[in-house]
Amino acid sequence: MIIDADLLRQSRIDTYHLVDDVSPEDLQAVADLTARVCGVPSAAINLITLSEQHQIAAAGFEPSICAREDSMCATVLEEPTLAVADASRDHRFADNPFVTGEIGDVRFYASAPLVTPDGVTVGRLCVFDEVPRTMSPTDQSTLEVLARHVSELLELRRRTTQLESSLVELTRTRDELRRSNDNLAAFAGQVSHDLRNPLTAVLANAELLNEEPYIAADPVLAPLTAELMDAGLRMAGMIEEVLDYARVAGRLHLVDTDLEVLVANVLNDLGPRLKASGAEVTVGPLPTLRADAGQVYVILLNLIDNAVKYSGDQPPRISLGSRLEGDHWRIWVRDNGIGIAADRLEDVFDPYVRAHDSTAHVVEGHGIGLDTVRRIIDAHGGRVGIESTPGAGCTVWFALQRDPHPTLSDTATHPGVQVLPK
Repeated sequence: MIIDADLLRQSRIDTYHLVDDVSPEDLQAVADLTARVCGVPSAAINLITLSEQHQIAAAGFEPSICAREDSMCATVLEEPTLAVADASRDHRFADNPFVTGEIGDVRFYASAPLVTPDGVTVGRLCVFDEVPRTMSPTDQSTLEVLARHVSELLELRRRTTQLESSLVELTRTRDELRRSNDNLAAFAGQVSHDLRNPLTAVLANAELLNEEPYIAADPVLAPLTAELMDAGLRMAGMIEEVLDYARVAGRLHLVDTDLEVLVANVLNDLGPRLKASGAEVTVGPLPTLRADAGQVYVILLNLIDNAVKYSGDQPPRISLGSRLEGDHWRIWVRDNGIGIAADRLEDVFDPYVRAHDSTAHVVEGHGIGLDTVRRIIDAHGGRVGIESTPGAGCTVWFALQRDPHPTLSDTATHPGVQVLPK
């Protein structure tokens, strides 16, 4: 009758992947050492399954398989270390086929249990001889120590097998993700290209219409062409936003990246928006990092653009700075905007989440900017976070691994402070 303990034992043995394999060298070495130390011709490492005894390593003979009911080790499976001088005179073994001559002529038999870390006995390490003999307490202790060593080797094998299986699965998943990411980036690039061409024509025609004197003078047509131009620009921004989001799926191209140069580029690209909003931007010293320059540009563009968009009814006051924290540089973008409620701080880095949905502050966007930032930071192995008090502004920070030879611009030659006047 199979009981729960037998099923549990079988499940542990299955994790070793040994019963159908050639004897591993490490276990074979222990079997040989056990026979030699105990001064007997034969030793075996036996695992007891639901129906069989599997000798996964043996000294003095070839390992084999026998029925569980014929196994001497199965008979005393749960007992502590023991030694039997003459098995033919022991009631537990006298009728066993390994003793009666049907399978073998064992007389001396000694064994110690093989126990898993969670206390499941999966088999025994045994030694035997065809002549009666005694075993000293010291040799019995040695046999017990060797049995524990076998248990440790079995556990190591189980964990190694698990790690190898996990590595294979991770490698497969990584390769699938790479293919998927490459396909996504290619698809987004193609779609963006296909959309940009007609959109460019629409914007060009809208701009030409705006420049026509009779259009500009017409109170009906002038607003319509202006709305057409604005809609086209919004669609161009949407296309670029989606493309940036897809680019994160690609592989990183790590180069020495001067964040001060990137910020200058961002401020230049956002110049019209900054001027229109009356923004004042202060840039403190920033480091050079080993990073993907194009993607870090997207981070800074999103964060500075958000600081402008969520400024509320007052001119934006934006500051950027950095400091070294252990092996990471922490870079932040701080503003004086409308802030974010505490219960929304954990959500803002999720896709399609808008921190401000009220009509009091209507802001353009699609809720993927900060998720794009998070994905880029994750791809770099960094961290990102946000601190805010509603009505008192917001600080978004990210931390990236310091360069093996990081540099911080010399404030003697580079003041590190850039102010865009209102």
